[in-house]
Amino acid sequence: MSRKLRRKMNRTMSSASSRGAGSVASAGAMVLRTLRLGLRQLELSDSEFILELLNEPAFLQFIGDKGVRNADDAREYLRKGPIDSYGRNGFGLYAACLHDDTAIGICGLVKREGLEDVDIGFAFLSRYRSKGYAAEAAAAVLAHAGQIVGLRRIVAITSPDNWASIAVLEKIGLKFERMIRLTAQDEELKLFGCAAPHPRQR
Repeated sequence: MSRKLRRKMNRTMSSASSRGAGSVASAGAMVLRTLRLGLRQLELSDSEFILELLNEPAFLQFIGDKGVRNADDAREYLRKGPIDSYGRNGFGLYAACLHDDTAIGICGLVKREGLEDVDIGFAFLSRYRSKGYAAEAAAAVLAHAGQIVGLRRIVAITSPDNWASIAVLEKIGLKFERMIRLTAQDEELKLFGCAAPHPRQR
């Protein structure tokens, strides 16, 4: 991982630590900030944003069709996915927002069937890609996973030809480990992993 990204992660975690773990208790709560982004919990009012994001061509191609066709579907996805995960696991996917609170993507932690470890996931609206937002958000979430959530190891999965996501994962320090299938019927995916960053001993 580059020194620049490591410094950015340390600044982010200093800000998050000053608010304390209790700052993420309620839906919509801010979880952490980076230089350009705020990552907050998703809430049902994000349904229109989620409807757009989950139906973008790149999302459908590389992540999959979640069957979200209208605002009601989007609210159900939020309720059963990220919002449920906050209460069950203490983490989940977060809305990545500009500092004016415009949601431009999602980034966070997912505990899914078929993987022993928690994985980091992200997706951004096409008009905000190629601007470094995904790497910025993912680096902050990686630091949060180790230093606040207390995870020892983080993984990520991606389609073999999703070069943009692979570049982000490599930039934040994850290394390719092997090819896997989540189920026998699923396509092969690339598995990346790394040890989660932990606070330095004083």
